[in-house]
Amino acid sequence: MDWVSFRAALGRPRGPLAIRLGDVGMTAAVLVAVELNVATGSGPGAAPLNALAYGFGAVLVLPVLVRNRFPRFELIACSLLLFAYYIFDRRNISPAPLLCVPLYDAAVAGFLVAAIVIPAVYMTIGLFVVDLSTHESLLTLAQSFLPSVVVLALAIMLGEVVRSRRALAEQTAQRLRAAAEEREAEAARRVAEERLRIARDLHDTVAHSMATITVQAGSALHVLGGRDERLRGALAAIRETSKNALREMRATLGQLRQGDGDGGSGGLAGGRPPGPAGLDRLPALRDAVAAAGAPVTIAVEGEQRPLPAPVDEVAYRIVQESLTNVLRHAGPSARATVRLCYQPTVLAIRVTDDGAGALAAAPAGEAGAGHGLTGMAERAAALGGEVTAGPGGAGGFEVSARLPLPGAAG
Repeated sequence: MDWVSFRAALGRPRGPLAIRLGDVGMTAAVLVAVELNVATGSGPGAAPLNALAYGFGAVLVLPVLVRNRFPRFELIACSLLLFAYYIFDRRNISPAPLLCVPLYDAAVAGFLVAAIVIPAVYMTIGLFVVDLSTHESLLTLAQSFLPSVVVLALAIMLGEVVRSRRALAEQTAQRLRAAAEEREAEAARRVAEERLRIARDLHDTVAHSMATITVQAGSALHVLGGRDERLRGALAAIRETSKNALREMRATLGQLRQGDGDGGSGGLAGGRPPGPAGLDRLPALRDAVAAAGAPVTIAVEGEQRPLPAPVDEVAYRIVQESLTNVLRHAGPSARATVRLCYQPTVLAIRVTDDGAGALAAAPAGEAGAGHGLTGMAERAAALGGEVTAGPGGAGGFEVSARLPLPGAAG
């Protein structure tokens, strides 16, 4: 057993009285001091030194065992037992060996008045009794009582110092906790302010631009009338895509502004943002991408089943970003295939195209560089999954993702 374990064992309370191993050791030390005092006690009227004297001396120290849980009881009980000892089997012993530990414990526990009054009463009564029995001079009595008075006073002062130090340490710890809470509150306030700033900037720029695109597409459809159905389909897809993007943008703004007193509505009708995107929106996404010029085929393997909301949203976002990259980088007349494989513990996603063959993913910091692949990887990693992307084996580009399914057997 190392020193740390030994100290922990000494301070571990045991039993209903919370007696520690250290309390037993302290009781034994006080017992030795009291028995030595009994053995050396003498003087006029002293009881004979026999087994009764030693036994009574042992009884005096029993309250010290509960010093950890009942320090005031310890002091009062030791004082009363000592008073009984002086009456029934007096050996002219000093109260200091017995009372120094109870006085220290009482002072540490905050019972300073009792720790001062009880020994003061004992010393006064003892001085009066000894003066009556010995008729010694005041100076001689003072010399006899001074060592005991000093020991008892030191015990009280030491206990008070320890109590003060502990109280100071607790106050310091409380101040440190309060300072840490203030720092956390300040950091949270700054984060909330930054969220609001981002929400305002997004609303004033992106959301405004998407709303303009929606209106302009609708106006173009109205002007076009019934001419050129292919152009009308493209404009309709632009309008629906921009409307969906605007709804999602407003929902995101509502989440950014959450806690600002508006309930996180973000300006949506009814004050409630739409639910998170999921794979149930794949048909609409497929139609929009096809209308933009890239036909999409969706293939499902395994038993299709409802997914946990976080997995469902991340899966949709990965497919959405992958198809967006097909439109941006695969070139004209490219075709895309989305394969969803529902496994017992994993959802596997594979998006391929037969386009130009390499995704123009410029390094961060260069013109045109985006964060699509990085965002997909971060979303998957947040769920414990992974995303890989690169040129496909038969040309084009391929994005593969594996998302674990929480709670699935396996």
